[in-house]
Amino acid sequence: MSRSIRLWRLSLACAALLCVSPTGLAQDFVIANSHVPYSQISINQLRAIFGMRTRAWPNGLAVVVVVLPDSAPSHISFCKKTINVYPYQLRRAWDRLIFSGTGQAPLTVSDQTAMIETVARTPGAIGYVSGAIDDERLQVLRVD
Repeated sequence: MSRSIRLWRLSLACAALLCVSPTGLAQDFVIANSHVPYSQISINQLRAIFGMRTRAWPNGLAVVVVVLPDSAPSHISFCKKTINVYPYQLRRAWDRLIFSGTGQAPLTVSDQTAMIETVARTPGAIGYVSGAIDDERLQVLRVD
């Protein structure tokens, strides 16, 4: 194999590594509908929202939590890396709310495309994606 092909392959591999986190998964971003009154959010606020304990935004708009299936790699990564809880802990909290009759589970979508579309068209919605997005209907929240 020629030296130029080896260098090209090496540069391609390096470029691919720049697009993923050290764990090998793309970086997670918290996304929200453009009507959500935040541009940044604390980890504690995020835990309260995804734990279904926060039900309304400060402007009175209902919080609509959108998640991927429990077994989705993006969901597992978001839980562990972004909000520092295990997916089964969130599932237990949601199940407690459902079975006690005091709340409901988040809206579950099938894939990242459905996540983007659902959050974009639902006022007050919040979710997450793996990798950066560029959609004027959404905002990316900075997590502090």
